[in-house]
Amino acid sequence: MRHVMVALLAAALVSGCSTGADQVDVNNGGEFRFVEATPSGEVIPPVERAAAPEFSGTLLGGGGESFSSVELVGDVAVLNFWGSWCPPCRVETPEFQEVYADVRVEGVQFLGINVKETSEQFAVAFVDRFGIEFPSVYDPRGEVALAFRDYPATAIPSTIVLDRQGRVAAVYTGAVSEENLRAVLDRVLAEEV
Repeated sequence: MRHVMVALLAAALVSGCSTGADQVDVNNGGEFRFVEATPSGEVIPPVERAAAPEFSGTLLGGGGESFSSVELVGDVAVLNFWGSWCPPCRVETPEFQEVYADVRVEGVQFLGINVKETSEQFAVAFVDRFGIEFPSVYDPRGEVALAFRDYPATAIPSTIVLDRQGRVAAVYTGAVSEENLRAVLDRVLAEEV
């Protein structure tokens, strides 16, 4: 009986660390690390924000055109890690497009980061199917996610919101609703520079 209780307790502890806002994630190196997402609708206070890492990559379907994160500085930015194989991404990405269409003239940039894709053609078909107008970096090996190793960008979907100074203002693991994304962007846009 004691062995059964120990096994049940161990299972409860493992399952409690693998879902929800506090979870254990496994990065590409197989190393376990603790990650914590920002609760829905919350923004990290400016004094607690850290600078986002610099990264670069090749734009999806861009014929080899490159992108550098320095292009985001000065604007609020939404980085969304997605894959065409990801069911929540099929719900979230079209909603992100609606938000993008409304806020791009307000100094907000969106950048998708397509990860773990077996072929670029699947990602391009996904973008075409949902009429996505914001650019995506094609990152099948997850190199950009690795640059964000201090944030849970290896969970798909993940979304990171950057403020105008290029600092991480919010981090989400799992799908983000259109309503929640709009609320967070309103708060970050209202901040004084």
